[in-house]
Amino acid sequence: QLQASGGGLVQAGDSLRLSCAGSGRTFSRNGMAWFRQAPGKERELVAGISWNDRGTDYADSVKGRFTISRDNAKNTMYLQMNSLKPEDTAVYYCAASRVGAGVITTVGGYSHWGQGTQVTVSS
Repeated sequence: QLQASGGGLVQAGDSLRLSCAGSGRTFSRNGMAWFRQAPGKERELVAGISWNDRGTDYADSVKGRFTISRDNAKNTMYLQMNSLKPEDTAVYYCAASRVGAGVITTVGGYSHWGQGTQVTVSS
């Protein structure tokens, strides 16, 4: 099970750090990612990280502002979000793919999902 947390209401230019904690089993050997979904839009990849922390990928819209990381000892993944913009407003979901996976960019590549955490950025 995955539990996302850390969302909130912030102003443009602020920072937030999202956390995704695994429980019940280890996700230390799974590829993982953050997705987001804004009202009326499809769920999209924000950032992904390979199981061994050697590969990452970001949506063009967040490159240079967001950083994905993981602490396998804590069974936890993070998303550091800096210089937030109103267009970053969405529900953010964490997800885990299969064991040994690299960065998978499609929603269908993930079988474990957290419940989502709301991020709202005001202008």
